[in-house]
Amino acid sequence: MADDLDSLLDEVESKFCNTVSVKTSMAGGSRQVGSNTESRGASKKTTVVRSSRAQFNSEGRRVEDDDDDIDEFLDDILSENSLMGHEKVCTAVSSHSSSKLSQMKGKKCCPVYLGGSSFACGIGTNISQRTCDQLRCTSCDFKISTYNDYEWDTSCDYLFFRNNMPDFSKLKQKMLRKRGSRAYACQCSWRSIQELTDLSKDQQLRWVCSTHAG
Repeated sequence: MADDLDSLLDEVESKFCNTVSVKTSMAGGSRQVGSNTESRGASKKTTVVRSSRAQFNSEGRRVEDDDDDIDEFLDDILSENSLMGHEKVCTAVSSHSSSKLSQMKGKKCCPVYLGGSSFACGIGTNISQRTCDQLRCTSCDFKISTYNDYEWDTSCDYLFFRNNMPDFSKLKQKMLRKRGSRAYACQCSWRSIQELTDLSKDQQLRWVCSTHAG
């Protein structure tokens, strides 16, 4: 009787212990599997986060690059506009300087007058009517010489002036004293003038005003 009771207790104990052992093992396996799953999930989350961060950083970098490109484009436009503005300013300054320079170089008579020794020399205008003393011949390219209170002898010819201009000592040989007259001459033409005369009325002369000092 006692032996049967001991056998029964041993059988119950063995079954109970095995069940507990199996449950414990299963629980442990479940914990291990759950832990592995959680680990994998965490890894996936980390990967996703890293990927998202990488994508964000990459997009952020691209946006930054785009901003840099836009800034460079705007800088180029501003530089071109600045250069164009600078060119316009330089052109305006150059034009103004040229205008001032031309004024500094002098003015021309309009109209050009010839006249006797009683008429003042200077810049001739319709109002002032001064005789021009800056005449140049466009035919022989020679400056016109003037001699107050003289007139040319009627025997003067082209070769005389061609060979003797502008030597007064040689020209004087064919100059006559006459008060109020003015003798004009270049290497190809000559005139004796007493009254105020508009140069444009003498079509044979190629004399022009070469500008007066301002």
